[in-house]
Amino acid sequence: MKVIIKNDERGLLFRDGNYIKCLMPGKHYLNPFIKYRVAVSDVNKAFDSAGKNINLFLEDTELLKELTVIDVQDYEIVIHFEDGKLVEVLKSGKYAFWNILKNHDFIVVDIRNPEVKPDIDASIYNSPKLAAHVGYYEVGNHEKGILYYNNATQKTLEPGRYFFWKSPVHVVVKNVDLRQQQLDMAGQEIMTEDKITLRLNFVCHYRVTDPLKIVEIKSFEEQLYIVLQLILREYVGALKLDDLLLKKQEIGSYVLEKLKEKSSSYGVEFLFAGVKDIILPGDIKEILNTVLIAEKKAQANVITRREEVASTRSLLNTAKLMEENQTLFRLKELEFLEKICDKIGNISLTGGGTLIEQLNALLSNKANECKVSK
Repeated sequence: MKVIIKNDERGLLFRDGNYIKCLMPGKHYLNPFIKYRVAVSDVNKAFDSAGKNINLFLEDTELLKELTVIDVQDYEIVIHFEDGKLVEVLKSGKYAFWNILKNHDFIVVDIRNPEVKPDIDASIYNSPKLAAHVGYYEVGNHEKGILYYNNATQKTLEPGRYFFWKSPVHVVVKNVDLRQQQLDMAGQEIMTEDKITLRLNFVCHYRVTDPLKIVEIKSFEEQLYIVLQLILREYVGALKLDDLLLKKQEIGSYVLEKLKEKSSSYGVEFLFAGVKDIILPGDIKEILNTVLIAEKKAQANVITRREEVASTRSLLNTAKLMEENQTLFRLKELEFLEKICDKIGNISLTGGGTLIEQLNALLSNKANECKVSK
C-alpha cells in the first residue's frame, strides 16, 4: 500500500489502532497485510489527535520537534497568535500546533488577577475574538474611580479606560465626581430667639478631595444636609429677628467656617455658603412693611421741612437786597412784568398812556401803598 504525504502535510501512522510514528512528506509503502491506518494532518491547522489523547503523541520525540504545545490551566486563558496575528483565545486544556510553516506565540493570562496588564497591546481588546473575555470601565476627566474586587477596595483609578478579564473575581469600578457641586436647602423652617418662625433658602458649594472617604459614608449627601441644617439652627436660634436681618451677610461666613472644620471627616473641601432668601410669616411681613412706611414718611417730612426753611431763608435774603438796592428792586419788577406779559393773550387799555406806562404806574402805586403801610 502506497501513501503520499505532501509538503504541507504530516501523516500519523497507526497499527491495529495504536500510534506508531509520524510520516514525513514523500511516498511511503506499507505492508498491505498489516492493518495500518494513516491520518493525514494539514500543518496549516492545529494538530488533530484523531480522537486520541494528545499525550500519546507527545512521547514521539521526532513529532514533538514539529509541534508547539501549550497546556492551559483552569484559572488561565491563552491568547494565541500566528505570525504575530491574533487567532483565538484558548480555554483550559492541552493544545498542539504545527510549527512548520507558521510561528505560534502565546500570552498566558491568569484570570485570578482580572486587571489587564499594560504590556498587552490595547489594539487587540476590540477584536471580536476577545470580546467575550474582556470588559472595561471608563473614568472621566473630572472623576476618580474606586476599584473593587469581590466588594473589597483595591485602589483609586485616575481618568482613563481600564480593561479587565472576565473571571470568577467580581470587578466593579465606582466613579466619584470631582467637580464643584451644590447642595441646596430650600424652605428650611427655623425659630429665632424671639420665637419667630421663618424659612431659609440656603446654598453650599463643595468639591470632593478624598474619594475613598466618600464611599465609606452611607448616604453622603443626606448626612451633609443634616450637618448644614444643625449649623444653621445653632446660629439663627441665638439671634433675634432684627439682628438676623442685619447680619444676613454674616450667616454664610459663619456656616462656611463651621463646615470647614468638618472637611477632613467627609473628604470634601467646602468652597462657599450663603443665604439665598429669608422668608418671613405673613403677619410679621405686614408689621415690618408698616414700620418701613412710617420711617420713610418721617424721613420725607424732615426733608420737606428742611427745604421749606431753606426756601424761606432765600426769600428773606432776596427781600433784604432789594430793599437796600432800588435798581435791583426795579429789575425784579421788570422780570415779573415780562412773565405776566408771556401769560396774557389779549390786553385792553383804558385811559391814556402805553401798556408799559400803565403797568409801571400800577406797580408804583402798589409799592407806595406798601411803604405807607409800613
